Amino acid sequence: MWVNSAQDGLSEMARCEFAAVLFDLQLAHDSQSLEKKADCHHFWQAQLAYPRLPVAALSYSNSDIERLDALELGADMYLKRPFHIKELLLKIAVFRRRGGLGQMVGQGVPKQIAFDEHRYTISAQQQKLVLTQTEFRLFKYLFERDGEVVTKEELQQKVLNKPLGRFDRNLDMHISNTRRKLSQISLPREWINTVRGQGYRFNAAMNEP
Repeated sequence: MWVNSAQDGLSEMARCEFAAVLFDLQLAHDSQSLEKKADCHHFWQAQLAYPRLPVAALSYSNSDIERLDALELGADMYLKRPFHIKELLLKIAVFRRRGGLGQMVGQGVPKQIAFDEHRYTISAQQQKLVLTQTEFRLFKYLFERDGEVVTKEELQQKVLNKPLGRFDRNLDMHISNTRRKLSQISLPREWINTVRGQGYRFNAAMNEP
């Protein structure tokens, strides 16, 4: 089913069951009116009520900034056009196999983590954690890649927006501070694992690397 506005999409999501939602980012780019832009923004806020419904952001752009913006707004995946339909289906299958990115498994892991993009806070297990902007972006970037080893170089480039220097410990400091804040409110610091010689991994099941 195709709709021509974000509001129509939300109406159909409330009325019917879908396997996934495809959001064309060009809809927002082509919107000249404030009303249209507000419509798109409202969609990203409202779709958070459907944590088990994967949302794929589609774009012709290969911009890292646009990809990160889409993921921060709430997209579960970002696909650059043209893309192979099988890639989309595989990404949706992985999402559903995990039960939705917001649904966590394992002892001591919350059923859902909520992210506040404006206050840089995360909420889990009825706890609220206040982070700095950099800590928030690091945590969210790792969380969205649950189970994957993310290299220090990637985190440095994508989150801190600068290359990793040979003796640069800035990234390690931010990770350490985030772990410390997690433990201060009785959330598992083991969510963020160090993979020696490689980088970091968000570990929903809290398994050892």
